[in-house]
Amino acid sequence: MAGSRPLRPASRFGRVPGRRMLGRVGQALRGAVYGSAPYRASLRGRRPDALVFGPTDPWPGEAARGAALMRNEYAFGGERIAAADGLPWSPAGVTSAWLEEAHGFTWLRDLEAVGTAEARAAARGAVAGWLSSCGAWEALAWRPDVLGRRVVAWLTHAAFVLDDAEAEFKARALSSLAEQVRHLGRAAASGPDGEGRITAVMGLLIGALSMPRGEGRLDRGLGLLEREIERQVLADGGHVERSPSAHLRVFRDFVEVRAALVDAKRPVPEALQGAIDRMAPMLRFFRHGDGGLALFNDSNEESPADIDLALDLGDATGKPPARAPHSGFERLTAGDTRVIVDVGAPPPLASRHTHAGPLSFEFSVGPERLIVNCGAHAGDRPAWREAQRATAAHSTVTIDDTNSLGVKPNGVVGRRSRNVTCVRRDDAANVSIEASHDGYRAPFRRTHRRRLNLEADGNELRGEDTLIGRRGKTFAARFHLHPSVTAVLVGEGAGALLRTPGGDGWRLRCKGGAMQLAESVYLGRRGEAKRCEQVVLTGPVKGAEVRLMWMLTRVEGRD
Repeated sequence: MAGSRPLRPASRFGRVPGRRMLGRVGQALRGAVYGSAPYRASLRGRRPDALVFGPTDPWPGEAARGAALMRNEYAFGGERIAAADGLPWSPAGVTSAWLEEAHGFTWLRDLEAVGTAEARAAARGAVAGWLSSCGAWEALAWRPDVLGRRVVAWLTHAAFVLDDAEAEFKARALSSLAEQVRHLGRAAASGPDGEGRITAVMGLLIGALSMPRGEGRLDRGLGLLEREIERQVLADGGHVERSPSAHLRVFRDFVEVRAALVDAKRPVPEALQGAIDRMAPMLRFFRHGDGGLALFNDSNEESPADIDLALDLGDATGKPPARAPHSGFERLTAGDTRVIVDVGAPPPLASRHTHAGPLSFEFSVGPERLIVNCGAHAGDRPAWREAQRATAAHSTVTIDDTNSLGVKPNGVVGRRSRNVTCVRRDDAANVSIEASHDGYRAPFRRTHRRRLNLEADGNELRGEDTLIGRRGKTFAARFHLHPSVTAVLVGEGAGALLRTPGGDGWRLRCKGGAMQLAESVYLGRRGEAKRCEQVVLTGPVKGAEVRLMWMLTRVEGRD
């Protein structure tokens, strides 16, 4: 039995409003400096004739995507545009997510996967176009996380782009690389917090290994890396932003940095190795039976093959834990049934990944997902991001259609839970948790408590939702269904029969609420939006305590 304790974010991150104001002022001042002619001149130095180290890209490209790029079809950040004159660097109407991916150049691996002379020419043309259009400082293109990603991409694909290239082009590219790495040495620590800071540090480290006279920057990068690991990797191995997809990306960055250090015959810091060893079991923790990730806090399923490769290269064999108290997640498993539950407070930094989904859960059986959260829009269209972040987009309870957290567009959480608790019990008959959050304290003076109990054979999940407090008119408990699941109401609306493509049947029944089916949307795969259904249990909020009980039971005699 695990005791009850508040699940609060780490105190290593400040939340003082004045610090955020100073941060914005500092960012504006840095922008003015970085865009000035004197600063630009300060980045110039001795032009390298060649790289001193050639890092390799451990992640495979997609030839089909590379072929589309060669047809001038650019699918970045969940949006696709076509441009007959080559890749545009600031097209009208695209989101910042599109621009970040375009300027990050990770898609060079897709062109290299094509492997033809035409693909090489397309890669050189893109680099030359960027040098002409964006070689001088520009806020997004030179933002430390975007810059770090681009530096790594140019270096790991340098042979593909630069070998046998014209001398003038090669000189321009190497000169620009040197300037970008010099800027990273100064700016990496001031980039976007969270995973973006780690991406910037990765670019600094791999740049320092690859460019001549990089020892000073390498030392600085290693110091920053250890600092960010201390700040961002929690004791249970979770990443501080509490997003499975962000966790995967940070893990991949750590694995890539370690590989570069090993190839360059440099020692691997204990902090880096320890982070990889702790994060691998947590990455497994977030996987459903289909191999993809759970959809919490701006996550997509991601590619099971990519996750397998990351874990293989990470070479960390730890098994997934049952619970992650520092990250704020629980994992209930029995038979072939998996339940993953968000029982944590929002992250202590302004994260664009934060969703208002306290006490939401996902439920899968074998390789099939049954109950899900809605997932994440691949771009950053405001209407989509607002909708996907809403409490109603998660399999949890809402009061009066109000979000349980006040998440602002920049990721700052205004109204937040102060007390989040979780108790877990494991025995031979079942595994259960009882968790609560007070995110509804301010608008309704209410606390949401959720109890979940999974039987030892995995054939029954019982739930109880209680709203304790004074205010509110109506509640809604939502069970978003995977698009592959069909649902029909039975017993004159007293229950619902859910069926998966494999023929597995599950009956959902409730007491204390009225059941109905409604439309929903599933954003589980990057760039896709699929229609699906949700079961919604509704009722009035009356008295000091409102209780809803429900049960999900496997149906015997299924097809």
